[in-house]
Amino acid sequence: MKEVNKTPKTQSKNSNQTHNRFKIRNDDTLVYALGGLGEVGKNMYCLEQGNEILIVDAGVRFPDDELLGVDAVIPEFTHLVQNNKKKKTLVITHGHEDHIGGIPYLLQTVQIDAIYAPQFACALIMKKLEERKIKGVKIRQIDCNSKVKMKNFTCGFFDTTHSIPDTLGIIINTPNGRVVHTGDFKFDLTPVGTNSEYQKMAYIGQIGVDLLLSDSTNAGVEGFSISEKKVAASILDVFKKTDGRIIVATFASNVYRLSQILDAAVKCGRKVAVFGRSMENVLDVGRRQGKIKIKDSNLLSPDQLNKYPPEKTCIVCTGSQGEPLAALSRIAAGTHRQIKLKPNDTIVFSSSPIPGNGDSVNQVINKLYRGGANVLTNSILNNLHTTGHASQDEQKLMLQLMKPKYFMPIHGEYKMLKQHAASGEETGVPKDHIFTLANGDCLVMRKGNIFLSPERFPAEDIYVDGNDISGISTAVLKDRKVLADNGLVSVIIPIDSRKSQVLSKPVIVTRGFVFIKDSQSLIKEAEQVVFEALKERMQTKTTFGEIKNTVRSTLEPFLYKKTHRNPIVIPVILNSKEAIEEMQQRNKARKKPTKKATATA
Repeated sequence: MKEVNKTPKTQSKNSNQTHNRFKIRNDDTLVYALGGLGEVGKNMYCLEQGNEILIVDAGVRFPDDELLGVDAVIPEFTHLVQNNKKKKTLVITHGHEDHIGGIPYLLQTVQIDAIYAPQFACALIMKKLEERKIKGVKIRQIDCNSKVKMKNFTCGFFDTTHSIPDTLGIIINTPNGRVVHTGDFKFDLTPVGTNSEYQKMAYIGQIGVDLLLSDSTNAGVEGFSISEKKVAASILDVFKKTDGRIIVATFASNVYRLSQILDAAVKCGRKVAVFGRSMENVLDVGRRQGKIKIKDSNLLSPDQLNKYPPEKTCIVCTGSQGEPLAALSRIAAGTHRQIKLKPNDTIVFSSSPIPGNGDSVNQVINKLYRGGANVLTNSILNNLHTTGHASQDEQKLMLQLMKPKYFMPIHGEYKMLKQHAASGEETGVPKDHIFTLANGDCLVMRKGNIFLSPERFPAEDIYVDGNDISGISTAVLKDRKVLADNGLVSVIIPIDSRKSQVLSKPVIVTRGFVFIKDSQSLIKEAEQVVFEALKERMQTKTTFGEIKNTVRSTLEPFLYKKTHRNPIVIPVILNSKEAIEEMQQRNKARKKPTKKATATA
């Protein structure tokens, strides 16, 4: 018997040791993402130790077509709100919306001590906060030579190449090891703008990197990406060969591309009109900072556009991803107020469709062709676009430069993270030192060692609608999907609350649920089912809320059993006129002050 009892005790002891090992200590450094893993967008990565949280980026993700009525998707800030007493510093890698778009929402609920951002991102953030009328935020400008010091974290920076000026990678020294966050990057040997700091990256790798967080967006694309200068040459060639009006659609955030398009237009004697609010904002900031060099005399206002010959004009606009309300989509549909499509127009897509946007882009292209325009898209014949993100071989080069002990792929859909993890293995990172995580998963750094904690932080999507800065609850979005898929059933119930009596059989009205002419018997049967349930409920004293719950709990399973659909059920109670008058008189009597109270007053 002693032999038998020995094994459970040993297992229990080992289990306690394992539990203690994974239990988070106060002197551990935690690394986790609230956004950016398993998706392209809403990037937000955090390092936490003791009384401090270092946040890297706070972005948004733009909604898919299925997210009806949603303007943006932001990370869930619950964990940060729960730790609002801790000191929090926000460091920004660059000024794209998927890295800065969530800042106004973050500031509404989370206390941030200071925001550190490179020059171009600083200007975009300040413009964003001015529009939202958010004041009193400390925004400090940084560059590759800056240092940000907290008690537990010290940040240094290195220049990277991307599709927007002033992009930085971050070196973060912690008491438990060194972390490098690459930001968005590519290795362009002939870049437009600042070159990558290869020597500094190699030096960082030599002194030792414990954990590398690296951009995974193009992990499935083999080789090296095309240089931005090749795109510039292709765009200039199109301008030289085109006789009629040119309309160029590109990402508003691609500052270097916008600069190249404007330069090509001016070189070919064309004046430029810019359409799209985001495009106008980037142009304004770029010109003020000297990143975009175009004179006022070469720019046209919308009113001036039609006064110039088409062959002497160029229109640069948003809508390269087929967004329904963007300028190019409205031009294609013929609903744009200032621009009407002409048969001799040449439309240039200086972009590639983001995964999921292919159908929308094709719809716009078809409309443009129907309008008689010539459409040029990126292909092996036309280098009209190149990515701002590292392809597979560039990602491997970053891994070779940094030589990390542990590796965590970031910024990408799950497939991209897995592909990047495979590249990590190929370059020599042990398989058990690579972490392919989801938002909310938490890595623990402890004296140079890293392991995955069993604890997770809340990291759901928060849906933002219009001016609702608090975000729409998941229930509201669910209701919208239910309405779209299953429709609505309204149940009108006439009652007399004085007598606790249903005055007549309920009336059911439906929208988007069933075809009424073919479903009369179903609706009558449903009315009878609800009527019987209400008569039973009102035999005892009840409330309006209980009546509504009775309707829902009775009708929903009945309808599902008959149709296998779950419409939204809305009970509408019509109380008798006499009962309402009696209730009003009671309320007046309650509100009427007593004589004693009047005298005291």
